[in-house]
Amino acid sequence: MNAKQRLIRLNRRSLFSQSAAGLGAAALASLDTRAEAAPRVSDYRSETAKGGLPELPHHEPKAKRAIYLFMSGAPSQMDLWDHKPTMADWFDKDLPDSIRQGQRLTTMTSGQARFPIAPSIYNFSPHGENGTMVSELLPHTAKHVDEIALIKSMHTEAINHDPAITYICTGDQLPGKASLGSWLSYGLGTENENLPDFLVMTASWTGRKEAQALYNRLWGSGFLPSKYQGVALRSAGDPVLYLSNPKGVDSKLRREMLDSLARLNRVTAESIGDPETDARIAQYEMAFRMQTSVPDLANISDEPKYILDMYGDDVTTPGTFANCCLMARRMAERGVRFTQIFHRGWDQHGNLPKDLPNQCKDIDRPCSALLKDLRQRGMIDDTLVVWGGEFGRTIYCQGSLTKTNYGRDHHPKCFSVWLAGAGIQGGVVHGATDEFSYNVTENPVHIRDLNATILHLMGIDSDRFTYAFKGLDQRLTGVEGGDVVRQVLA
Repeated sequence: MNAKQRLIRLNRRSLFSQSAAGLGAAALASLDTRAEAAPRVSDYRSETAKGGLPELPHHEPKAKRAIYLFMSGAPSQMDLWDHKPTMADWFDKDLPDSIRQGQRLTTMTSGQARFPIAPSIYNFSPHGENGTMVSELLPHTAKHVDEIALIKSMHTEAINHDPAITYICTGDQLPGKASLGSWLSYGLGTENENLPDFLVMTASWTGRKEAQALYNRLWGSGFLPSKYQGVALRSAGDPVLYLSNPKGVDSKLRREMLDSLARLNRVTAESIGDPETDARIAQYEMAFRMQTSVPDLANISDEPKYILDMYGDDVTTPGTFANCCLMARRMAERGVRFTQIFHRGWDQHGNLPKDLPNQCKDIDRPCSALLKDLRQRGMIDDTLVVWGGEFGRTIYCQGSLTKTNYGRDHHPKCFSVWLAGAGIQGGVVHGATDEFSYNVTENPVHIRDLNATILHLMGIDSDRFTYAFKGLDQRLTGVEGGDVVRQVLA
């Protein structure tokens, strides 16, 4: 390849990175030769970890891995976790202006003449040593309140689904940023060689038929190299697209093809220096190893009957939330760093009394089983489990209201999430809201704070965990940063 061809093929990213490397080398050469330029490998790095940044973890991690149970569509906090018994006396009365305080509304309710209060029709009862109030819709999860930390004071600025879910998953309402799982994969490397660091599943649901779309940017790598993006597992056909060999291509031939392709890619990498070329080589190799590891992962026939019974009847049906939770445990056993399960259908703008119980039936028993399964295998102490959605729902009704039927609009000013497992203080209820479950009254927790807490439990200081892009040191917690919620830590 002549100089002109190389110049044409040299992209801007590699041009700037190579130029910066040259300038950096010149600058280092001018420094005192006694200075140690090479970073020291972290004292807290796992002996089995490969890749990642040499300075990470910043401190001793509590969690080796995390499982994020994401309820896409926004669960109704006052029907599940945020008990508001006084609202029974407010049925069909208008939400006071002093409570709303001019809050921005969605177009779905901003034109309503009234904002009638719709009290929850579900019974709550105390559970655990601290008497945490939990809805009758979550009887199995309620048994674990002494293991979980419930945060009632979550809040966000986003009021519509797509920017809100993009915000909590990537740290920004606008697309293009790296997701939480990608950050963890980039920073901490992998604990296994045969599966990706970051796996994603989208579970089936039985509530509202219509559901918000989920875009792969929610588990994308954004500005990070593409090898750190999440890999989505499917419930039908190949668990991962194109996992099987094409017709007429056996494993030996595919190995020869990959070897030839790798040689060509290495020539390109040496000529251009684009890190994406190295990422492609690594991804092809991972795909080859996944031909064996992924089918083994997805085959649950080796699970004892008592384990399957614990997760419920749906566990043997691929794509159900129960099956996904069991798969998440199997991934954790195999060293997958971050697993995220998206369960859609929580967007109850109407017919909540019919749809919400179905949603809870999908997830309640499997959530309980996952926590129990991790505990009895001795994995709960180094596995973090997170449950929550992108925002909450309004105490007032959207549309018409009866005592047996109502719906709720989006509500970003307060909602509930819970955490369990590694580094979490069980039995804690953190934060509080007013009697309308509308405004946070104690210990507000922004979604940036939640992400900072997750990173902290994985051994990462969110303020120091950056990636240079577009002239800015990018962070998962944005330029504002996030505060670790230390009150929920053990």
